[in-house]
Amino acid sequence: MEQVLTAQRVQEITERMSGRRVLAAGDLMLDEFIWGRVSRISPEAPVPVVAVDRETFYPGGAANVARNLREFTPHAGVLGLTGDDAAGGRLRQLLEAGGIETSAVVTRAKAPTTVKTRIIARTQQVVRVDRELIEAPEHAERMALLDALEQTLPQADAVILEDYGKGLLDADLASQIIQRARQANCIVAVDPNPNNPLPWLGATVVKPNRHEAFAAAGIPWSEPAPHPLEDKPLFHVAEVLLSQWKAEQLLITLSELGMLLITQEGVRHHSPTRAHEVFDVSGAGDTAIALYTLALCAGAAPVEAAEIANHASGVVVGKLGTATVRPDELLSSFQHHAR
Repeated sequence: MEQVLTAQRVQEITERMSGRRVLAAGDLMLDEFIWGRVSRISPEAPVPVVAVDRETFYPGGAANVARNLREFTPHAGVLGLTGDDAAGGRLRQLLEAGGIETSAVVTRAKAPTTVKTRIIARTQQVVRVDRELIEAPEHAERMALLDALEQTLPQADAVILEDYGKGLLDADLASQIIQRARQANCIVAVDPNPNNPLPWLGATVVKPNRHEAFAAAGIPWSEPAPHPLEDKPLFHVAEVLLSQWKAEQLLITLSELGMLLITQEGVRHHSPTRAHEVFDVSGAGDTAIALYTLALCAGAAPVEAAEIANHASGVVVGKLGTATVRPDELLSSFQHHAR
């Protein structure tokens, strides 16, 4: 019988989250949204002309994980690199204005801040423009990041490694972060990138999606079973990954089928999707890893943490833009599904 997570239990866990300290480490980005409306088709090419109404900016990548953490705890921080440019300055300002600790952010002189620009016509994304230079950190930058990590770890309860494949994390740096964090008795959560296969040895939890899981395990893709608990190829993949990564838990996201939690202790738990409406999936994975990790820090069992992460993601995909979920929205989702 599946464990039932009541709204009262969710409230107990979220209240304990406020005292936990979590560091989001990884690729830092600036998300720019240009909002407008389509007025006509361009005479120059068969593309829409968007009349711009406004622009908004949000922390993206690992910084968006920190935004999600900050909704539940005042003790959220980021570790990563920004360029010495206007976008990097804006990103720092947004983080600091949001109460997110930036002392572990290192400025690099030779590479720009990654910026993702999304043009939205009413509620539809028309195009996305990426400005980035994918480049590994130099030795001095790597040392500065590890020094900043050492300064942060004594106060941290968890570290989340968020790999967007923008060059920050390689096998050596990821391994050093995981090793040092575990030595400091921190929970370590990983959101991997399929284009940057890393060992992730010793993480508490790794959160791939189904495609990423098959790719990481080196197993040919197979279509999902109608019910995730009957998906034998996926369970084989999970066994390979748990052994390969030496992770305690796998949280596999399944798009419209929800999430599947598999642990070294033999837990197999499926949480069906909790989304009412889907407007924008941007950042849903960030929400999932942030809330799963925070829930573990607050004393939740892995099954409870998976349910909390799934409900939180269900709220976020119902919003436009790089959104977050608030504690009251999370509680409301549990209350709604309990009816």
